[in-house]
Amino acid sequence: MSFGLREENRALLQRVTEMIRDEIMPLEEEYHAEINKGDRWQYTERQAEILEGLKAMAKAAGLWNFWLTDSDKGFGLTTVEYAYFAEEMGKTPLGAEVFNCSAPDTGNMEVFERYGTEKMKEQWLKPLLDGQIRSAYLMTEPDVASSDATNISMSCVRDGDEYVLNGEKWWSSGAGDPRCKVYIVMVKTGGDDLPVHKRQSMIVVPADTPGIEILRPMEVYGHDDAPHGHMHIRFTNVRVPAENILLGEGRGFEIAQGRLGPGRIHHCMRAIGQSEIALEQMCKRSLQREAFGKKLAQLGANFDIIAECRMEIEMARLLCLKAAWYMDQGDARAAAPWISQIKVVAPRVALKVIDESVQMFGAQGISQDTPLASAWTHVRTLRLADGPDAVHRRQVARAELKKYTQEKI
Repeated sequence: MSFGLREENRALLQRVTEMIRDEIMPLEEEYHAEINKGDRWQYTERQAEILEGLKAMAKAAGLWNFWLTDSDKGFGLTTVEYAYFAEEMGKTPLGAEVFNCSAPDTGNMEVFERYGTEKMKEQWLKPLLDGQIRSAYLMTEPDVASSDATNISMSCVRDGDEYVLNGEKWWSSGAGDPRCKVYIVMVKTGGDDLPVHKRQSMIVVPADTPGIEILRPMEVYGHDDAPHGHMHIRFTNVRVPAENILLGEGRGFEIAQGRLGPGRIHHCMRAIGQSEIALEQMCKRSLQREAFGKKLAQLGANFDIIAECRMEIEMARLLCLKAAWYMDQGDARAAAPWISQIKVVAPRVALKVIDESVQMFGAQGISQDTPLASAWTHVRTLRLADGPDAVHRRQVARAELKKYTQEKI
């Protein structure tokens, strides 16, 4: 069981690390200051200049589409190797997009690559791979408990050569971006007479299709995450060609499992990257600030707090790499319990480390003067995104109990 990097990829990772530190991080503050200038859901000239300039720099340097693991179109990274890249990109909010490794685009691109028609690949995959457009994945619905995906109920009815969609989706991440041009949508096509995992399908919907109405951006602890956004969307008699269905009716769960597994690991490694930045900020603060005649590091339990944060980050990283290793073995079923474990552990650890860093900064830590409050808010959503903690703990427990019983758990 190897968690290492091949030598050539170690050098590649170093180039990514240097670009993040030297080029991307210095522009973070200016980029985010632009969001409140004018229309929050449009990129200002300066904002676009920063983002597109960094993307062009990354592409010119050949630092692009690392997420294409085990693919001749990318660098041929294993999932284990890509995990290290995801961690580095997680250290800055701009990191993933600069290298064209953003969610939900990576998952959607995998879907187009694995399950899309040649027409879909030309129309949607090609510009996504090139970083020209963005996409969204629409699954969660406001009126059903979507953590149980068998509840997904958006109506999708065949009418001749078209499907007609009616219903609502929310928490559609990225759908607020003016560059978002296409949705992959989980819908219900089968009746209750079908097996429970054969009732849902996935369909490709251009974002400008008539009948689509963005109702509002969902706020996370009062923040709308503009211009990316997590949108609440209504579909009213939205018609799309029948050829837009992926693989055919009833294949939604099959596609979802292929899409979500790698994405969960990517989220977790980015969260570990955020943990590392928070610990770095905590340590620097503890050595720079004084109170009661001593450095903060020497007060209270701060030595213990810093030590515990370091140890928990290391444990979370190793667990994530183990899950990635199982993914690389090609058995999604065997990998599933490990993915569920890290999906619970990584956000939990990241939240703890970020919170301890906030505490070290005092009132400044919860203000706009550090990135910690924003980081905590973002990571807190990961305990719900791609399945809430309770669902993943249930999967871990079921896998454990199966060792001791033949009964269905």
